[in-house]
Amino acid sequence: MRTAVWLGLVLCLCVPAHAAGQWRIVKDHWSVADERGFGRFVEAIGESDCSSSESCLRDPANPFRASDQHFLDIDVDCAKWPYLLRAYYAWKNGLPFSYVDSIASTGDDRHSSSGNRPAGRQDLLDHGNGIDGPRVVREVIDTVFSGTYRTDASQDKGTLPDFYPPALQPGSIHPGTVIYDTNGHVGIVYKVDGDGRIYYMDAHPDFTITRSVYGAQFGQSPMKLGGGLKNWRPLTLKGAKPDAEGHLIGGHVVMAKNEQIPDFSLVQYVGTEPNPKEDVKKARFVYDGEELGFYEYVRAAVSGGKTTFNPVYELKVTMRTLCNDLEDRAQTVDNAISVGVQKEAHPGQLPENIYDSSDGDWESYATPARDSRTRAAFAAFYKDMADMIALWVHRDPRIVYDGYDLKQDLLAAYDAQSKACNITYLDSAKKPVPMTFDDIVHRVYAMSFDPYHCIELRWGATGGERDSCPDGKKKLLWYEAEQRLRNSTARATHVAYDLDALENAKGDDDPPPVDVRALIEAMSYQDPLKPMQPVGR
Repeated sequence: MRTAVWLGLVLCLCVPAHAAGQWRIVKDHWSVADERGFGRFVEAIGESDCSSSESCLRDPANPFRASDQHFLDIDVDCAKWPYLLRAYYAWKNGLPFSYVDSIASTGDDRHSSSGNRPAGRQDLLDHGNGIDGPRVVREVIDTVFSGTYRTDASQDKGTLPDFYPPALQPGSIHPGTVIYDTNGHVGIVYKVDGDGRIYYMDAHPDFTITRSVYGAQFGQSPMKLGGGLKNWRPLTLKGAKPDAEGHLIGGHVVMAKNEQIPDFSLVQYVGTEPNPKEDVKKARFVYDGEELGFYEYVRAAVSGGKTTFNPVYELKVTMRTLCNDLEDRAQTVDNAISVGVQKEAHPGQLPENIYDSSDGDWESYATPARDSRTRAAFAAFYKDMADMIALWVHRDPRIVYDGYDLKQDLLAAYDAQSKACNITYLDSAKKPVPMTFDDIVHRVYAMSFDPYHCIELRWGATGGERDSCPDGKKKLLWYEAEQRLRNSTARATHVAYDLDALENAKGDDDPPPVDVRALIEAMSYQDPLKPMQPVGR
């Protein structure tokens, strides 16, 4: 069935209009049909099983792969992945393209507290002999990085950003929409379902491509940092002249201003209610008269109010998504173990920004950002289930459940999904250690992000399971000292901790709850035939 779907998507996409390698521009802007074609292209890649940029470009989901020759051998991280897909699609379909090639910053351009400002733009123009597609696409992805996304969402003067913040409404969030986490991570949406779930794929420093569902793991962003959901800014090639074959020669690219974009909106930063200081921390989100949390609002708004919640179904979908995230983490940890990073002496201090470092082994094999998003997703799962249970108790019409014992149905579904999610690692003695989803729940705050730790610590082992770990006293001191970083929901990105400083650092000693099974066990029985209780919201 999946193969049939892919073939259908491929047939809907435009065929290449020119020879391999040569980029000839034949359109002066991206039409609605072009944007939809790009969305279908991204969706097909997202729905495939590809696991790296190389395998994705080689996958049957990519209808242009036969014309690529050696261009297929290319690796990207999270910030470059959306630009690779966008520029690649433009090349293969004769579309104009322009990108921010330099930014101005007051400090760390990846994590500037005041945001970045686009300082230069590169238009890709055909001067008569065509554009060398492979070369310029590589130049694009060599130039952009996470700081390219870190721009004021309201900016409308000077060199404009490549993206704009879209309205949270049906159709405006779609395959091709980008998601920026201001802690230095980027994803690209490949599917939005009828209930408003936003599915995205992302790349990592080890060049793997993974998939997940948008939620609290991305955090809310101040307007000046431009995090959150972003669409590609419309552009028009002006002043180009067609040659005898219809190729557009020369000209310059003009980016649309915010006021020219029909679905431009700052709602995700300021809320739907009055917010004079435009403070994201004070943003309130109301849909159809009901005040919602931000992520619940996004889902409701994107679905057009069609969102309903079947707690059993929601639990299953979320656990499968989280299990996929854990399987992806397992691959990264195994990669670190296979090259022997854990056998090296621990450095005297952590990188200044452990979440987005360019320091060799740390960049390639550490998992602080990935683990932080995973912990946030586990905490959001707990909160979402608690909210759904409360809605069910109060007979909220958004809850769709026609069974007779929600507690038992949730427990049965949880146990089945937990058992199906089997993560196994080989300990330092090469003995397999199987873990279920529920096992991970009870160690998620103990799993080390530090690649210099043994694999037992990477998976948060305790008791006899840790006995095979060969780490000495100093590495164990680092592990214990890093606990507050593992607990924290806020990321300190400008501190290069040594061991003494880390042991004395302030942090969270009481992280958010994640034990969903315990939450379900604590449910009181609610007879569906009893009169409805008042909704105390």
